[in-house]
Amino acid sequence: MDEDREREGRAEQEGQVGQVGQAGAELKAILEALIFASPDPLTPKALFKIVEGEPKEDIEAALADLKRDYERPGGLQLVEVAGGYQLVTRPDLHEWVRRLFHERTTQKLSVQALETLAVIAYKQPVTALEIAEIRGVNTAGVLNTLLERHFIKIVGRKPVVGRPFMYATTREFLIRFGLKDLNDLPDVAQMSEALGFEPPALVEQTPAEALLPLDEPDPPIH
Repeated sequence: MDEDREREGRAEQEGQVGQVGQAGAELKAILEALIFASPDPLTPKALFKIVEGEPKEDIEAALADLKRDYERPGGLQLVEVAGGYQLVTRPDLHEWVRRLFHERTTQKLSVQALETLAVIAYKQPVTALEIAEIRGVNTAGVLNTLLERHFIKIVGRKPVVGRPFMYATTREFLIRFGLKDLNDLPDVAQMSEALGFEPPALVEQTPAEALLPLDEPDPPIH
């Protein structure tokens, strides 16, 4: 009699374990589908909100399990970009993907734009005049292109005569270059080599001063 009860207890426990495993696999599949379908990196906060009702620790465990799955060799990898998760092709397979989409040269940034973007990335926040002094050429047209592509944004005005706009990189910049955050930026030489241009002379800059809001009135002249 006792043996029968013991067998029933073991069977019940095994059934519960099987249900938990099945539920975890289903949750992992849901997370994978969401990350795959999203055009932008999905943050953990967004995932918690979408998969509402599921315990946070279960979502985190399923996400960790999913990350382990994508550590195996394959055509895709799960990466952390701009504070979120995204499924992307392996870097060494990009050329094959480009063949599929017949990437147009008009979609690529010019060398001048890439150099300007590099200066902003490493010296932000920075003004147009400071960029021009580093690069040695006028950057007005290039800055407009980078603004239109949403790679950079205006983050304030520098508290000097004329109160020029100051520029910094955006979340779109992190996404397009596959960076988790600005701490992931390679050194200047590596970035220049990867993008195919001579490294700009990123001279030492004075410490950044406090930014002024765009709508703040000009300071009085004494």
